Amino acid sequence: MEKISAGLKSSHCKLEILRLAICTLSKQSCNTLQSVLQSENSLKELDLSDNDLTDSGVELLSAELNNSHCKLERLSLAMCKLSKQSCETLQSILQSENNSLKELDLSRNELEDSGLEKLCAGLKSPHCRLEILRIAYCKLQGPCCETLGSVLNLENNSLKELDLSNNDLQDSIEKLSDGLKSSHCKLETLRLALCNLGEQSCESLGSVLKLEASSLKVLDLSNNDLQDSGVEKLCSELKSSHCKLEILRSVPLSDNN
Repeated sequence: MEKISAGLKSSHCKLEILRLAICTLSKQSCNTLQSVLQSENSLKELDLSDNDLTDSGVELLSAELNNSHCKLERLSLAMCKLSKQSCETLQSILQSENNSLKELDLSRNELEDSGLEKLCAGLKSPHCRLEILRIAYCKLQGPCCETLGSVLNLENNSLKELDLSNNDLQDSIEKLSDGLKSSHCKLETLRLALCNLGEQSCESLGSVLKLEASSLKVLDLSNNDLQDSGVEKLCSELKSSHCKLEILRSVPLSDNN
């Protein structure tokens, strides 16, 4: 890693995308990368997925993500053994005027609702430019829907894609729908696969799709217990002239539908 970073620091280096997923990296590698982000560089995308970075590694990285030299727009930290502590660290980055992050993947980390609450405080900052947030498999539960809904309701929010797959949200999705109904919401892609949703969630999401203000184009509801009656409610709103949905993924229906 030190040899790679030496090259990245070169004034001749024009590298914009660096993928280091599943490379047996540790927090020490973050220390090395910190020195790269500190210098004049061209990096716009950094993938560190599935490495044992832990919270302390992310803290080392974050020190330079606020640097005016840092041009990083896409950062993947999926499966990096992070906890809610990293959310607090990332919150400070999103609130920084110098940050240029547009895409953040934190999937498969144990962030929990308390961690997401801290992250959302960063998303509410007028300096936050984040457009894509992936938080699948993060041990989130129903209450997080209200937290995320409050973000979508803000005029300055720029989120266009949100992945909440495989979190135990159940029918609390109604709280998220309140944010989706806002005229300030710019969300185009919403992934809710494997979220223990039921028929009631179809009604909540259907009420969003029929609104003129809704910008949803992709909705993934795969592997949820929606039942035929739930999908029927959803489909009745797909007929609305205001519905902009282009892709809908759900469980197979019975022969009756």
